[in-house]
Amino acid sequence: MKEAKFCEEFTPKYYGICTLGGMLSAGATHLAITPLDVLKVNMQVNPIKYNSISTSFTTLLREDGLAAFRRGWSGKFFGYGVQGACRFGLYEYFKKFYSNNLHNQNKSLIFFLSSASAEVIANVALCPFEAIKVRVQARPRFAKGLIDGFPKLYASEGLRGFYKGLVPLWGRNLPFSMIMFSTFEHSVDFIYRNAIQRKKEDCSVTQQLGVTCLAGYAAGSIGSIISNPADNIVASFNNRKAGSLKMVVKKIGFRNLFTRSLPIRIMLVGPVVTLQWLFYDTIKVLSGLPTSGHVRADVEATGSKIEITPATSC
Repeated sequence: MKEAKFCEEFTPKYYGICTLGGMLSAGATHLAITPLDVLKVNMQVNPIKYNSISTSFTTLLREDGLAAFRRGWSGKFFGYGVQGACRFGLYEYFKKFYSNNLHNQNKSLIFFLSSASAEVIANVALCPFEAIKVRVQARPRFAKGLIDGFPKLYASEGLRGFYKGLVPLWGRNLPFSMIMFSTFEHSVDFIYRNAIQRKKEDCSVTQQLGVTCLAGYAAGSIGSIISNPADNIVASFNNRKAGSLKMVVKKIGFRNLFTRSLPIRIMLVGPVVTLQWLFYDTIKVLSGLPTSGHVRADVEATGSKIEITPATSC
């Protein structure tokens, strides 16, 4: 009986490609949706004034013109680029690490542990950029971008100003990342085994990337619903001088934690995660690597465990 295992063909080059792919895919997609992110942040921090997508758009356009929808672009591009590099690159590293050290464990546990470990580090890197981005988007007089935002925030709040939103950021992104990676992996497996009913290597590159897009959209949509309460808390922490987490939750309201800005967040996160996985896997394919996501294979006719084939777990 064989135990579950992941691809052992991991090299520094492989990790480098995954890190670079994660950085470019995350940075580019988050940059592209900056206008929608401006709407989302303002709806979160000032829900009375910006109470819907349409009124938020017309109000911002009337008061500040088209320039309002570019606010925070540098924080989106560089911050989420760094986060994407850590999120995807370290996920692959930790997936190998945990699969080698936690024998006979359910694959979902490996996915959860790997994504959580990577996300803890990724959010430490992201947090300073996120702090500047939210302030720039919701308080346009605060700064124009990262160059003047970093020294201004440090002068007014010190190092704590960059990381006071770290715990809510973990609260948002840890469950999101765990659900996102696990859903993606299981969705890829489900699509190949039940819909296509062919081995991944027997499918064309176009078909494989199509599977990546379907699995990516499912992963992003489910993850956005799970992490929406913490996303509202992060926005409030970075825009106001909140005394404590308890005060923020009380001010927002328990029900609003789950519902405020959820439609626009699903509109944002589903397509963004889909594009991230598409760009990420395209970079991997162009570099000679297989697309992401495991596909199980029965190793024996009866009584067998599931083995993740080397070529498909990369």
